[in-house]
Amino acid sequence: MKGRALVRGILLGLSLAIGQGVWAAEEPHEAVAGGIDEYKHTSDLSAQQIPDDGSTADHARFKELQGPFADGPSVTAACLSCHNKAGDQFLHSIHWKWEYKHPKTGQVLGKKTLVNNFCTNARGNEGMCSQCHAAYNHTSYEFDYKNTANIDCVVCHDRTGTYYRTPATKGSPACSVMFEGKDPIDWTKVAQSVGMPTRRNCGTCHFYGGGGDNVKHGDLSSALAKPAKDLDIHMASDGLNFACQKCHVTRQHITAGSRYEMAAVDLVGTGKPGERRQASSCESCHGNQPHPVDGILAVKLNGHTDKVACVTCHVPEYAKGGVATKTEWDWRTAGKLKDGEGFYVKGYTQGNGVHRKTYKSIKGDFKYGENLKPEYAWFDGTMRYTTIDTKFDPAAGPVKINSFAGSYEDPQSRIWPFKRMKTVQPYDKGNNTLVYMHLWGDDDSSFWGNYDMAKAISYGMNEAGKPYSGEFDYIETASYWPITHMVAPKEKALRCGACHSENGRLAALGGFYMPGRDRWWWLDLLGWLAIGGALAIAIIHSIARVILCKKNRLEQCKTGEEK
Repeated sequence: MKGRALVRGILLGLSLAIGQGVWAAEEPHEAVAGGIDEYKHTSDLSAQQIPDDGSTADHARFKELQGPFADGPSVTAACLSCHNKAGDQFLHSIHWKWEYKHPKTGQVLGKKTLVNNFCTNARGNEGMCSQCHAAYNHTSYEFDYKNTANIDCVVCHDRTGTYYRTPATKGSPACSVMFEGKDPIDWTKVAQSVGMPTRRNCGTCHFYGGGGDNVKHGDLSSALAKPAKDLDIHMASDGLNFACQKCHVTRQHITAGSRYEMAAVDLVGTGKPGERRQASSCESCHGNQPHPVDGILAVKLNGHTDKVACVTCHVPEYAKGGVATKTEWDWRTAGKLKDGEGFYVKGYTQGNGVHRKTYKSIKGDFKYGENLKPEYAWFDGTMRYTTIDTKFDPAAGPVKINSFAGSYEDPQSRIWPFKRMKTVQPYDKGNNTLVYMHLWGDDDSSFWGNYDMAKAISYGMNEAGKPYSGEFDYIETASYWPITHMVAPKEKALRCGACHSENGRLAALGGFYMPGRDRWWWLDLLGWLAIGGALAIAIIHSIARVILCKKNRLEQCKTGEEK
């Protein structure tokens, strides 16, 4: 009997263990299972201690902020009654405009118009995407970008850690799960507690770009809320503990650091720490000769700075700290249902133990990666985009959502590290262009509700006034994200051999000679001849001195001072 009981116990234990494994890999589908839930934890980003910003004013004592306030716009009105230039300043920032006219390419970029290869387009989905726009009432493309009353001041300046935003419009029932159960916002408390932005304010949006924690950039994640020195030497909570504005210097609400036009080579450099500058570059603090000259190695390293970006050596890996980044996305599989409902599969457990979804009915399949080596390329700082109006040849290979130029010969180029994102997404088969998809809404055309891709594309293109052939297919796309965060301590920067070797990190970069990687027979021959010649001269010189010394032809030998 004892034996049977033991066997039953073992079988029961195995059943539970297997059951738990299945549970961890795929949870039961239910009405809300396929919905947007990646953003419901962004307001929980309170791990970073919010330091005193050294303000000379206690906002809680201002009569304008005594309240009560019914909503965000009423708080904004109170803010602008004192900060009477701030509203107009903010209207000119890319944070507000969602639009950027590139000074070199002339392209009109920004969230208003661009198509990316993550959730694809904000255009037509403003009700959801405007959750990360510092604005109230942003429900559609027709939003009034000139009305300062719509500015959300507290999303950037709240220092209580209690403020959160919700979508401006209602989504389908499958997507209406965010912020359920949240405490109501105490508007008066929030208004009286404002201050300079903290990492929490920035991270609430920028850590979650692309559809979740670290999805887009790869080097911006919730792990940076309270990082260790190994994760980021500048932001380490037990070290320098920089706020984002330490590098992304902001003047009159205009923030330095656009990825559309970067300072790939910052020849100005050497700005004093904290000095207001337009470029958020390494050189703005560290200068163009950043390594203290205490030996030949430092001299050689400083000799690299004209061709190699600082982050190429000092960010050897990204997606660190236990938070993975998405590396591949396949929209072709979106829309699968179980019992008529969307579902998800959690198939990836990242370093911090959190299970990430590898399939969602509303988005398709994903792949993740952690502690990844960047890809390297010559970069001149100027990004060019495939826009909704760009025609391409589907047979020419993956469509580059963004691309750039650069070369060894170009003095404005340096070698930079990148994250490469691979996606298979819909395109207009008749016109050979990218498409806008209508994803968010409580209408019967939104894909995140009806799972009808043809209908979602047709609605999205028509609403934007763009030509659409009525036929769509899927095409592979790629996008490139310069890696600039997650700077390792200097002791963990790349060593020389990481690049100066035959199969090193720069093995794929051509057009220039690099010692240790490349072999030109005539250069090798010259080198060996130089070494052999030097040795031969030294040997002949030594032999001659010995012979002459024995013959007392040298004065040193005559006096016994030969050494």
